[in-house]
Amino acid sequence: MSHSKRTIVLVHGLWVTPLCWEHFKRHYEALGHEVVAPAWPGIKGDAAAMRRDPSGLNGVGAAEVIDHYARIIRGLPEPPIIIGHSYGGVITQVLIDKGLGAAGVAIDSVPPKGIYILPVSTYLALLPSFLKPGTFWGTFLFTLPQFWKVFANTLSETEVRKEYERQAIPASGRSIFQAALANLMPDAPTAVNFRNAKRPPLLLIGGEKDVIMPSALNRKNFRKYRGPAVTAFKEFPGRSHYIIAEKGWEEVADHALQWAESSIASDR
Repeated sequence: MSHSKRTIVLVHGLWVTPLCWEHFKRHYEALGHEVVAPAWPGIKGDAAAMRRDPSGLNGVGAAEVIDHYARIIRGLPEPPIIIGHSYGGVITQVLIDKGLGAAGVAIDSVPPKGIYILPVSTYLALLPSFLKPGTFWGTFLFTLPQFWKVFANTLSETEVRKEYERQAIPASGRSIFQAALANLMPDAPTAVNFRNAKRPPLLLIGGEKDVIMPSALNRKNFRKYRGPAVTAFKEFPGRSHYIIAEKGWEEVADHALQWAESSIASDR
């Protein structure tokens, strides 16, 4: 297998299924890459099925998700390019910190432990989940208006209704709380070593119009890294949190792949 056709592992986030990667997956496969886009543990069936019965996600935490993807990656013939979106972004950062990929790209990423001040818009976006009784061991589903406001705010009403029906599922409450309260947890599963000199290259991407994980938060995440390991940041103007599926996704997909491939070549 040549390095130019390295396997790509796509890691999705909360409130969606792997279908969110349909454009990236098809695009990368057309370029000749093997692409793996596994679902989180607890996700079975499409969005409609998960909305009917989300109980498989009850109690699923970040550690279980990290272990799930780590097992998949260890089973590959060589370290892959790992690309994660939203919560998948912080999972990607943890996996890269563990040395499990050849390069990582974290898009509109949830911050790992150690980012102490989050934007007000992030807290406001997550507030409904915090206020719902039983969320921690259960699940929380954004309503259509909430999904539009914090997840896909650049889409039209017609577009967002279609995407909500196809994509939106309840999220694991335990995973939400573990990320939001990571700085209060001594053994937070979303912790990384920001000074890890031996980790593979890492690119963080932010969307200018992202409400729930603003570009400024991703830039702060980038600046937290120290040491000789390659780290980069890229902001895409006009993009919401739905950056991987909204208009212009091709530019994001191409930049992520080209950066990862060039970084792997330079790191050899």
